Amino acid sequence: MAELVYPPVIGVARTMFKALDLRFDIKGTENVPERGGAVLVSNHIGYLDFVFCGLTTRPAKRLVRFMAKESVFRHKVSGPLMRAMKHIPVDRAAGMDAYRHALKSLRSGEIVGVFPEATISQSFTLKNFKSGAARLAQEAGVPLLPMALWGTQRLWTKGHKRALGRHHFPITMRVGEPMEADPTEPSDTLTERLRTRVQDLLEAAQRAYPVRPKGPEDTWWVPAHLGGTAPTPAEAVALDRRR
Repeated sequence: MAELVYPPVIGVARTMFKALDLRFDIKGTENVPERGGAVLVSNHIGYLDFVFCGLTTRPAKRLVRFMAKESVFRHKVSGPLMRAMKHIPVDRAAGMDAYRHALKSLRSGEIVGVFPEATISQSFTLKNFKSGAARLAQEAGVPLLPMALWGTQRLWTKGHKRALGRHHFPITMRVGEPMEADPTEPSDTLTERLRTRVQDLLEAAQRAYPVRPKGPEDTWWVPAHLGGTAPTPAEAVALDRRR
C-alpha cells in the first residue's frame, strides 16, 4: 500500500531541521538492512528522539514504525498522523495488544522502533532496559539494530523548556551492526548484551559531540558523571516517582 502520509511528514521534519540549522553527524547507516524486519533500539533523552532515529534508516529507503504511548494517538493533531504512519500505540495496561501488533509488523518485513528504557532518561544516562525489544526480535526471527543519539535533549526534553530556535545544535547519531536474536538465548541475557552495545554507541556519540557547555548555566544537558549538572541516575528515579 502506498505511503501517503509518512514521506510528506519526513519532508516537513527535514524543513524544520534546516530552519533550526541542526548540525547532523550520523554514522553507521550502512548497517540498516535494505529489506526484511528488524527491531531498531535506541536510548531515549528527548521528546523528538523518534524523529531523529527515523532519519538513520532513510539512506536504506526504510521507514520505521515506532512503538509509542497510547495517549499520543488520542491527540487531535498527532493521533491521525501517528495512525496514518502506522506507528504502534502502547497501552501500558494492555501491553500484549501492542506486542502482537509489533510482531505482525516485523513478520511482514517492517522495521519497528523501540525505546527499551520506556521513558525519557532525565539523567541522560542509560536506564535499565525492558526485555520487550529482545523478545520481539527472538519471536519474529529478525535482528536487533542498536543505535544511540546525543544532543537531542538540548532541543526538548522532560523538565526543560523547548529550545526550537536557530541555535545550531549538533545532533550526533551512531548505528551499530545488527545483532542476531537467537531464540535459545534467555531474553534477559540478550537484553543485557543489547544494553551494553547501546551504551558503547552512546559513549561513541558523546565522544564525537563537537561542543561543550558555554558556561555554568549551560551544563544541565551533560550527565553528572561527565561533569554536568543533570540529575544523577538515582536523582532521576526520584524525579520520575514524583511525576
